[in-house]
Amino acid sequence: MNKPFPAIEPILISVDTLISTHENRDDVLRGVSELLAEQIAHYDWVGFYIVDESGENLILGPYVGAPTDHVKIAFGKGICGQVAVSQTSRIIQDVSLEDNYLSCSVDVNSEVVFPIMKDGVFVAELDIDSHATAPFTEKDTELLESICQKLEVLF
Repeated sequence: MNKPFPAIEPILISVDTLISTHENRDDVLRGVSELLAEQIAHYDWVGFYIVDESGENLILGPYVGAPTDHVKIAFGKGICGQVAVSQTSRIIQDVSLEDNYLSCSVDVNSEVVFPIMKDGVFVAELDIDSHATAPFTEKDTELLESICQKLEVLF
C-alpha cells in the first residue's frame, strides 16, 4: 500500500528552520535532502547539483541515497543538464522513455528536477529519483517548487 503524501506545510516549516539555523549552505542542502528522503516514501535519491564557476557544468552537492558516478554534468546532458539549459522543471514519470537520460542506477524508474533561481539566474537544482514508475503528482510539484524558492537565499 502506498504511503499517503505528507502535509506540505510542516515540511516547509522544517525547511525554514534549516535555513535559519545553519550558516553553511551545504549543511542546509544536506538537511533538506535528509528531510525529503525521510518524509516522502517515493523519494529514493534526493540531492542537489550546483552550477560551477564556468557556468557550463553542474557539480554534485549534498545528497542522500546511493552513491552516483555523476559528480559533474555538462549543461544539456541528461535530465539535469536539460533543466540547466531550459531553467524549467522536468518531471519524468518513466525514465526508460527518455533518449537523453543518464542512468544512476538500474533501480531508478522516474525522476524530477527543479531549478533553483537567484535573481532570475539559474544557480542550482534539486534532483529526485524514485524506484517507482509514475509516482509524482501535483503535490510533489507544489512542495518542491516552494522549497526551491526558499533555497534561493543560500546562493
